[in-house]
Amino acid sequence: MDVREERGRLLAQNKRLKHVDGAVWFCPSQTNAGGYIVNVEAQTCTCLDHETRACKCKHIFAVEYFQIVEVQADGSATVTESVKVTRKTYPQDWPAYNRAQCEEKAIVQALLRDLCANVASPPHEGRGPKPLPMADIIYGCVTKVYSTVSGRRATTDIRECEDRGMMHRAPSYNAIFKYMHREELTPILKALIEQSAAPLACVESKFAVDSTGFSTNVYRCWFDAKYGRDMREHTWLKAHVMTGCLTNVVTAVEVTEGTVNDCPELPGLVKTTAANGFSMAEVSADKAYLSHANLAAITATGAAPFIPFKSNSVDGASETWHRLFHFYSFKRSEFLAHYHQRSNVETTMSMIKRKFGGSLRSKLYTSQVNEVLCKVLCHNLAVLVSSIFELGIDPQFGAMKEVA
Repeated sequence: MDVREERGRLLAQNKRLKHVDGAVWFCPSQTNAGGYIVNVEAQTCTCLDHETRACKCKHIFAVEYFQIVEVQADGSATVTESVKVTRKTYPQDWPAYNRAQCEEKAIVQALLRDLCANVASPPHEGRGPKPLPMADIIYGCVTKVYSTVSGRRATTDIRECEDRGMMHRAPSYNAIFKYMHREELTPILKALIEQSAAPLACVESKFAVDSTGFSTNVYRCWFDAKYGRDMREHTWLKAHVMTGCLTNVVTAVEVTEGTVNDCPELPGLVKTTAANGFSMAEVSADKAYLSHANLAAITATGAAPFIPFKSNSVDGASETWHRLFHFYSFKRSEFLAHYHQRSNVETTMSMIKRKFGGSLRSKLYTSQVNEVLCKVLCHNLAVLVSSIFELGIDPQFGAMKEVA
């Protein structure tokens, strides 16, 4: 059974499912208090899934299963068809997965050491003791985020790394807090994220783009003259990422305020991924990224864009738009087979948040940006560990360019 058909069978038990008129039914939503209009004869639904796929959605299945139940004159109900619930599974190399999970922490620390070896420290000017090497600062910040605990509680892990020779001098928690506030840390972390993804350029050719939010414990307050009272808003950050669809490695990332639009961020992510040696064959994204500039940026790298059109989209003037519009309109099933790769970016975001948290501890904006980048770098290192055992990848960072 298809996943949508299975969900439709369960949705048919909802008491809010009602017959409107003739072949028209109202089917409730599973995620909110609203619902959708289903026409059984025309096989149409007003939901976004049916609009995108032009195929039967779970709401159409729900109405069909609801109609299968026949109520007799004496009030008894007869079910004319029963469906066995099945679940689609995927193969998993469990021995390799178990080894990767058991040895991840030690290997991540070694990979991070090799990455930080490329970080150059700024020249020391003036008198006084030399500051901590920038490589040790980066190592301490990333280790603190990887531990998912506070800076003070992460001190034990950081000192253990110093004892094992992973760094020269273990920074204190106050030093980590101090450097997390600095803007010069941001480009270094971005460069390390790109370098950590480079060893997987030999296996990644399909990519997906999307954004996700990270909550903070900071609120923005102001007085609203219209309503005559104080207003309060919870602030959050947005991470725009491009991820490989095979290993879920993040090849490029940009962190912005939560209200920034997604669409203009795509060209930069595509350009960064291509510049780091990835051979791009496909790029998938949702409707929010549909624009002439984005299609041009994707095709400039030699990749094929797979972005669905909106209900009010019309055939555009560019050749890329024209070709994609006809492919989307007349070969919908083939288009959706490629577009389905976009679900991998959702998996990547879930992996980052489940493992390293979806909220930020930092208070200042710059430190919040750096904390998000540290989470992404930790995710990439964990992906490399999995690739070592499952794909036989041997990551080498010794030949990487020096990061200033």
